Amino acid sequence: MENTKNAVHKAAQQGFEKEAQAYARGRPDYPAALSAWLAQALGLGPGREVADVGAGTGKFTALLATTGATVVGVEPVDAMRAKIDALQLPTVRAMAGTAQAIPLSAATLDAVVCAQAFHWFATRDALDEFHRVLRPGGKLGLVWNVRDESVDWVAELTSIITPYEGDAPRFYKGDWRKPFPHPGFSPLVETRLTHEHVGPPQQVIVDRFMSISFIAALPDAERAAVRAQIEALIERHPALRGQDTVRFPYTTLACHCERL
Repeated sequence: MENTKNAVHKAAQQGFEKEAQAYARGRPDYPAALSAWLAQALGLGPGREVADVGAGTGKFTALLATTGATVVGVEPVDAMRAKIDALQLPTVRAMAGTAQAIPLSAATLDAVVCAQAFHWFATRDALDEFHRVLRPGGKLGLVWNVRDESVDWVAELTSIITPYEGDAPRFYKGDWRKPFPHPGFSPLVETRLTHEHVGPPQQVIVDRFMSISFIAALPDAERAAVRAQIEALIERHPALRGQDTVRFPYTTLACHCERL
């Protein structure tokens, strides 16, 4: 298998190593309706085997486990993968690997799922590897919680971080769509669900944005400056100022297709 660290974008490797704890605290969960999608669109349930590729700290891995399926969390960043092990879920095992080099035999999985991750490795090589490990008729699922930037303070938060993104892959750029169509998969079917992350501003805003890969990878002084801008927005915006709890709006995009 290839060296997994060399296959990972520098912003992801450095940022996620530094801020695995903030990532675990600040990332939203997923809407309840997604459980039905996992069962119906991806066919997950007892007796099924699924890989969560780019599993991060295991937030989505744990949701996959609730289906009763056997789950492999594939994650190249050591600090993130340690969070999966710490969950101590009996039907879950964590493995070092990348989307281009999944440490499993051919045709062993009923599904491959990437949550908040596919934009990092959206290449023909990754889809070829997913095709290799999936059984015929197996499903590929791609999931993102997407910030609702029609809300003014959400758009302001995005404007604070965007100058720092550099060449880091981003969902909003749409490059993740470029490997499709793929001859080994049916066309993508898209489902959109409304969602909110509800909690203290420190968790759902500050921790969430400071755990973004290219922000977490910044030198300390620049990270502190970003944090100060975010905290200043919370202090001055009428929807956020003085609030113990905020409701951060998202749309959850869930896409699936079938291995041909």
